[in-house]
Amino acid sequence: MVRKSFGDPVAEDLRYVVKSVVGEENFVDMTPNRSNNFCCGGGGGFLQSGYPDARRQYGKLKLDQITATQADYCITPCHNCHAQIHDLSDHYKAGYHTVHLWTIICLSLGILGPNEREYLGDDLKEVDVFHPESSNF
Repeated sequence: MVRKSFGDPVAEDLRYVVKSVVGEENFVDMTPNRSNNFCCGGGGGFLQSGYPDARRQYGKLKLDQITATQADYCITPCHNCHAQIHDLSDHYKAGYHTVHLWTIICLSLGILGPNEREYLGDDLKEVDVFHPESSNF
């Protein structure tokens, strides 16, 4: 998800990174996308506003957009998006996993620590990595 102020060139750069990390065959695009993508409904302080019902109602458009992809994971670029999209999945029982972009990048590089796997599904939680915290050396 890229805000209109960043524009489509930034969206293309982020697409390149995600496709490089997860494999182009595993990349599922939302519709609409790029600078026409929908907001998650949790930004601008709304996530902490104390109005979860309204926040979830606004986020329902994003939830529907995500579930239409039938993807197992939704990769998010920022903390607010991550928290909102994760909450939407839990609240509406959508079943997808929400992960930070940096989590997927670190996993692909083999540097994701053992305590950084909370949001990964069972298919990725046990991916073997080297990390000083878990090393026997």
